[in-house]
Amino acid sequence: MSNFDFDSLMKQAQQMQNEMMKIQGELSETIYTGNSGGAEGVTVKMNGDTEVQVVEIADELMDPGNKEILQDMLVIAFNDALDKVNSDREEKLGVFSQGAGFPGL
Repeated sequence: MSNFDFDSLMKQAQQMQNEMMKIQGELSETIYTGNSGGAEGVTVKMNGDTEVQVVEIADELMDPGNKEILQDMLVIAFNDALDKVNSDREEKLGVFSQGAGFPGL
């Protein structure tokens, strides 16, 4: 007979799943801010589900002559916020994707 305790393994898996769901909920509620150009630029705020919540554009950029600059700044600010979401998600959930907590995995 093996010393393998299936019940203990299932209990540990359930605990990990509960912890992961809790962290995912916290990530979903967190607002991440991306910026390009500082206070006179573009700010994008998104939640942990990568849904954009707010886009702020400085008045100075609303001039039609700034169209290309504004477009570039929007992309930079959006990607900055997205990088923050992904980084935080990896930091907080990465341990689960590596099979942590299960001996031999």
